[in-house]
Amino acid sequence: MTKDQLNKKVGKRIVELRNKKGWTQSDLARACSKDRQAIEKLENGKVNPTIYSLNAIAVALEVPLFQLLKF
Repeated sequence: MTKDQLNKKVGKRIVELRNKKGWTQSDLARACSKDRQAIEKLENGKVNPTIYSLNAIAVALEVPLFQLLKF
């Protein structure tokens, strides 16, 4: 799996978990102290997120970090 493919899979998983909570990108951005554009890029696989960013998102979504990588 390439880095781009992995980024897209992680982004898709974040979308799934965010939608499960009924949140918009803005809701998630507020919950993890990021801007909406950063969440959009992450969800679209346009950026390579750090483990710290992924952890902040997992905490905001109230899921264990490994759930973001479960696909």
